[in-house]
Amino acid sequence: MRSPGSTDVQVTFLGTSSGVPTRGRNVSSVAVRLPQRAELWLFDCGEGTQHQFLRSDLRVSQLRRIFITHMHGDHIFGLPGLLASLGLAGRCPGVDLYGPDPLRDYLEGVLRTSSTRIGYPLRSHRVRQAAQSGEVLLDDGDLSVRCTPLNHRIPAYAYRIDQKPLPGRFDVNLARELGIPPGPIYAQLKAGQTVTLEDGRVIHGERLCGPPRPGCSLVYCTDTVFCEAAIELSRGADLLIHESTFAHGEAEMAIQKQHSTSTMAAQTALAAGVKQLVLTHLSPRYVLGNPVTPEDLEAEARAIFAETRVARDFMRLDLTPGGEADIDSDPHAD
Repeated sequence: MRSPGSTDVQVTFLGTSSGVPTRGRNVSSVAVRLPQRAELWLFDCGEGTQHQFLRSDLRVSQLRRIFITHMHGDHIFGLPGLLASLGLAGRCPGVDLYGPDPLRDYLEGVLRTSSTRIGYPLRSHRVRQAAQSGEVLLDDGDLSVRCTPLNHRIPAYAYRIDQKPLPGRFDVNLARELGIPPGPIYAQLKAGQTVTLEDGRVIHGERLCGPPRPGCSLVYCTDTVFCEAAIELSRGADLLIHESTFAHGEAEMAIQKQHSTSTMAAQTALAAGVKQLVLTHLSPRYVLGNPVTPEDLEAEARAIFAETRVARDFMRLDLTPGGEADIDSDPHAD
């Protein structure tokens, strides 16, 4: 049972560089931790992602679902190694893998030619049909996932996680006034269940709870040039994680390479009405000492969408139902 104010979704950036890693940024990977169910979902898995796990406080043993945006190497080269290590780390109940059509053949080829055996269930799901039709890709009763095609040089997809509405806040004072003894009964009533007390009274949990609260929502959008589909998928989301490979001054190059600039990402966030934008997938050219830095990209985006920040490796955001994304301290910050 979720407690009011608890963190339901934790987002950790394991890789925020595009194309190749740098001294301070690994290539693409974002982990989404669900503390209430001791579960971890991963979005993209660039080379070195399992090393990033070792440098974080995340437990790879909790990994249950992996979502791949597209088949470029900086988003998938870490996947075979991570899956192989997961099998050696102990008992794994299984992993569900979502991505483009070639993903299954790629993995099977790498594992076969390297004589690697995966000793746990590895279930592969192609996302193309769900992305094209707009149907729900995944619904586990608590969370749903949708996806959409992006505009890139090869088939690429953005993903959106929506948490189902949460029970209203439990009125402890009213429960005490009614003479309901604290204990396991409170948990049942918080869940909206109907309970019968020892004195024969029947108490309906809905009576003690406020109106349902909206759950958290986040969108992961990379790689793409500016596109309407990303706006539609992102509408009203609490958090939009969007690539910003280039600065605004290099828009021509961004269009040529089918990537986004800082201002394209900000325009998407503004049009979609999201609460917060985080820029990731930055070109290695934007480092301290060069004419343009990540802080410059952040400033360009903020001129259009004020609630913008640039991601760093190991930066963590905590999402709470009905609240904003709160940044946790970064133990690896400079």
